Amino acid sequence: MSLKKTKRYIALVLAGVCALGLVGCSSSNEEETPAVDYNSMSLEELISAAQGEGKVHSVGMPDTWANWVETWTELTDLYGLEHTDLDMSSSEEIAMFKEEGKDGTKDIGDVGQQWGPVAEEEGVTLKYKTSYWDEIPDWAKDDDGDWIVGYYGTIAIITNNDLVADAPESFADMLEGDYKVTIGDVSSAAQAQHAILATAYAMGGDMDNLQPAYDFWNTLAEQGRLDVGETSVARIENGEIEVCLLWDYNALGYRDNAVANNPNASFTVCIPSDGSVQSGYCTIINKNAPNPAAACLAREYILSDEGQINLAKGYATPIRDVELPAEVEEKLIDRSQYGDNVKSIDYDKWTDVCQEIISYWQENIIPAIQ
Repeated sequence: MSLKKTKRYIALVLAGVCALGLVGCSSSNEEETPAVDYNSMSLEELISAAQGEGKVHSVGMPDTWANWVETWTELTDLYGLEHTDLDMSSSEEIAMFKEEGKDGTKDIGDVGQQWGPVAEEEGVTLKYKTSYWDEIPDWAKDDDGDWIVGYYGTIAIITNNDLVADAPESFADMLEGDYKVTIGDVSSAAQAQHAILATAYAMGGDMDNLQPAYDFWNTLAEQGRLDVGETSVARIENGEIEVCLLWDYNALGYRDNAVANNPNASFTVCIPSDGSVQSGYCTIINKNAPNPAAACLAREYILSDEGQINLAKGYATPIRDVELPAEVEEKLIDRSQYGDNVKSIDYDKWTDVCQEIISYWQENIIPAIQ
């Protein structure tokens, strides 16, 4: 299954991490069960233990992503926790936790949803459910708290209103248009690969039937309407992109950044009405964290009302149903657009599906463009 392939990939990444000197690559990877059950602690006891540690070291949770900066600032202001982050990919985070073993130097990481079960399988996670456990959907957590989704994104359409008269609201609309649609590099970009899956659902397919998506993109390629260039904010600001498929939090962030630099710019961002997909990011706590109580408290805060609002300020969709301040809500897409047509992803299948998408794209779509 995909887990085996992903574990082999982690082994390759781990070798690369060692070569780069990012971690002390010793042969020891002994694992020990934590002596303290943090799930049995009261919040007051957890806070006290975290304050005794006084710091929290994260990976893959930089200030500029999903507005993590406010969460880290508030953890410092409220509890006196000093914070550092080392930005890494999901696979590199798991590889570091695994290789450092009981000599772990990092406490908590943020990984793509598909990587949560991998981290659990690799034996690098500390189980902590938080007091918000019952409010987390089943699809967004494992049984024991090895990983918990804190926020998620949904594939959305962003349209430059100065270049396109009628902003598309669906994949069907895009098929009828006369503008170019930008998707990015399907061969390497996870966002673009998820956009292909979203197309399949919108056009009547699913994870087991991607042909409707292939037909859609073949049509655009044959019409000369497919742009596989970079899906960057710079290209959007420069008017190089007419219509683009992005995670909603990226689309909203790019829109606001472009308007901030050019107040006359105008963009429409929406969830395709005929179908889309959503995918989350989950926290994993290092089984050998040097500051385990602080890591558990960080997860607790991330899932609190305040932490969820911070993520929404970064345009992400909070995993809990929290009431957002009006000024935050108005920057987001209306919740009515996130209906039954937005599908969760079976990540047990995703690696194989993703490889199929990449192979078809390289063998059929790219030649059609050329």
